[in-house]
Amino acid sequence: MDQDTVKEQHEIQTEAQSVTLSVCVCSRKQLPIAGPGPEPGPEPEPEPGPEPGPEPGPEPGPGPSCESFGSNESMDTILTFKEGPSTDPRSLEGVDGSSGAEPDSIFTKAAAPGEVPCDVCTGTKVKALKSCLDCVFSYCETHLEPHLTASGLRRHQLVEPVENLETRMCPKHSKPLELFCQSDQTCVCVMCSVLEHKSHQLVPLREECEEKKVELKQLIQKRREKLEEMRESVRIRKNAADRGKAALMKLVQRGLKEMMETMQEKQEAEEREAEGLIKELEEEISELMKRSSEVEQLSRSEDHLHLLQHFCSLKAPPATKDWTEVMVRPSSYEETVLRAVAQLEDTLSDKMKKMKMKMLQQFAVDVTLDPLTAHPNLVLSDDGKQVYCSDVKEKLPDNIERFSYCVNVLGKQSFSSGRFYFEVQVKGKTEWDLGVVKESINRKGNISLRPEDSLWTVILRDGNVYTACENHSVILHLKCVPEKVGVFVDYEEGVVSFYDVDAAALIYSFTHCCFTHKLHPYFSPCNNDGGKNSSPLIICPVNQSE
Repeated sequence: MDQDTVKEQHEIQTEAQSVTLSVCVCSRKQLPIAGPGPEPGPEPEPEPGPEPGPEPGPEPGPGPSCESFGSNESMDTILTFKEGPSTDPRSLEGVDGSSGAEPDSIFTKAAAPGEVPCDVCTGTKVKALKSCLDCVFSYCETHLEPHLTASGLRRHQLVEPVENLETRMCPKHSKPLELFCQSDQTCVCVMCSVLEHKSHQLVPLREECEEKKVELKQLIQKRREKLEEMRESVRIRKNAADRGKAALMKLVQRGLKEMMETMQEKQEAEEREAEGLIKELEEEISELMKRSSEVEQLSRSEDHLHLLQHFCSLKAPPATKDWTEVMVRPSSYEETVLRAVAQLEDTLSDKMKKMKMKMLQQFAVDVTLDPLTAHPNLVLSDDGKQVYCSDVKEKLPDNIERFSYCVNVLGKQSFSSGRFYFEVQVKGKTEWDLGVVKESINRKGNISLRPEDSLWTVILRDGNVYTACENHSVILHLKCVPEKVGVFVDYEEGVVSFYDVDAAALIYSFTHCCFTHKLHPYFSPCNNDGGKNSSPLIICPVNQSE
């Protein structure tokens, strides 16, 4: 705000506070009635007596009104607003010693609880109509009249009635707080604007309020959008949980059904085997009993010829089985159950791994390579999804973002909160680096792949040596060679995890990380190695289908 303008406003306010004016003190009988009065009763009969004579004095003229201001000196009262004790409007009195503008309590209503009362009323405190920031008083309709008619008082700043008007005054200069200092973010008066806040950015309170209202609306809108986002996230997670529970239940039921069918088949097979043995044994018993009966008959026969003819067949023992070692043992299903449970456990484990991958893939983000950060030997695809190392070094500007020593490239996207996930195809490569790094890492010299240098990476060397680059490197022993690697980051939890996507298996997790800066995806296809490592790193779209 211009200093001359500020001084001019200050002079106007000072002049307004010392203006002297004449105020017409209207008859109380002419005050407007705020509401219905008491019901009129019958007029009393005049008592008989001598007729009154005319009063001595001047002819009665019209009653005093605001239009007679300055014309009837007998009804005028000279009132003065000045700084000091005399500025209290409550000290304004008429010539008769009473408050010249005090509303009659018969025709007025006291301010209700919660309403701002008039500071000038000495009897019934009437509800204030306006508050004056220059006088630091609140006025009812009657006592507000001078501020509406007197030229000096019309310059005063009137606002809707407020309590504790002293809080709207500068405690240092006792002037209204009319300006807002954007430099110090505080309300100031005109004196502050030319003294303590002389060189600061100052705006009227109304202008700052409008800006704050816009900011508040924007803040509310952002919160509403965030609320909808969170509700949508809760809905997605609930649906995913329901699908997971349904899949798990289906898997358990299928495993249980298979186990029951296996046990039933085994039981039926054992029953058939036992029944066969029983039948065979019964047949032998029947044959032996038949032979015993024949022997008994021959032993009683007197026919020597018949005895000799059948003796040879009876002499040979019947073809029987040695039943000494034959037993029908009661079946034990514990082993069958244990095998079925172990199989079910393996199936559930595989299913849980796949469900874990599906959960992580919900945080998939679209990552593209940033050509401004790529080493001159790296070749990027037009869509920013593939990179490989060439033997030819391109002539590129050595901007501050570009890696000039190590064959690295960063993702364009940066992350400073929440969770994110992306997948990279590493098939056919003998060396590669993958992970996330702090935005401010060194790009012009040799790089140490360690968390203490703000890099969280897993690397492949010599075709089969996988290493987690902790502050002390950790050699990884993987069951299978990953062809696609998933990278998951939980910024708030301080976790960076690497997964074999096809096997749904965890490769390694960095935990207890402390992230305070923006993170970028980090890629290095490593050197070409004479064509042995020429395959590109490929950022793949994440497959989130069931």
